[in-house]
Amino acid sequence: MAQFNLPSNSTVKPGTVHPVPEGKGPFRRFEIYRYDPESTANPRLDVFTVDTGTCGPMVLDALIRIKNETDSSLTFRRSCREGVCGSCAMNIDGRNTLACTLAIEDCQGDSVRIFPLPHQPVIKDLVPDQTHFFAQYASIQPWLQTRSPTPPDRERRQGREERARLDGLYECILCACCSTACPSYWWNGERYLGPASLLQAYRWIADSRDESTGERLDALEDPFKLYRCHTIMNCVQVCPRQLNPAKAIGAIKALLVERQGG
Repeated sequence: MAQFNLPSNSTVKPGTVHPVPEGKGPFRRFEIYRYDPESTANPRLDVFTVDTGTCGPMVLDALIRIKNETDSSLTFRRSCREGVCGSCAMNIDGRNTLACTLAIEDCQGDSVRIFPLPHQPVIKDLVPDQTHFFAQYASIQPWLQTRSPTPPDRERRQGREERARLDGLYECILCACCSTACPSYWWNGERYLGPASLLQAYRWIADSRDESTGERLDALEDPFKLYRCHTIMNCVQVCPRQLNPAKAIGAIKALLVERQGG
């Protein structure tokens, strides 16, 4: 799997080393990025030790234990704890993933190093500002668009094959792991929509019920919105849902070529 070394890693200074808690162990060391933009302090790496013998098995369990018992100021997002909401996406041991689905025992090395998702402004600690990410998602108009009258006595139906075209697309949880792992998104994020938004755009283009395919393709036919994808494939390697944004982006490009007559 790809490893993404954050540019800030080498410059973050050591912070507080918290004492080892009482317990039988086994113990695991966690180095966690701490930063509060509202303070004058520089970013730092605080060190915590968790008794994994009395803790849940996932990295998120360790973070909750640290917040509850060692440092209540530690800030991170979480919600479902089942890998379906995307809230706890972060960079763990150099790879974007979900803290709730990554087992502590699967982390390599003496310490588990935890950073926020890369190349996004940090609100505090492990919480990135995703305002721009969700604004880009909204820009692709992620809802069904139709012109024909709604059937008065039934829903808009799909055949089995039509419905199957959405497999591998609708499962996206908008965790932003893929987009924030993409170098093209790092350098062109203001204009390039990124893997997550483009996967969602294709989800509606591929929907047989949607009647705005032409308009959706027109909106994406842009040197930056779509064509900054260089098929590096980081997005595929880090997706916690095992989806393939690169394939969806390729399908959009193919549709644009087809529409232009080859």
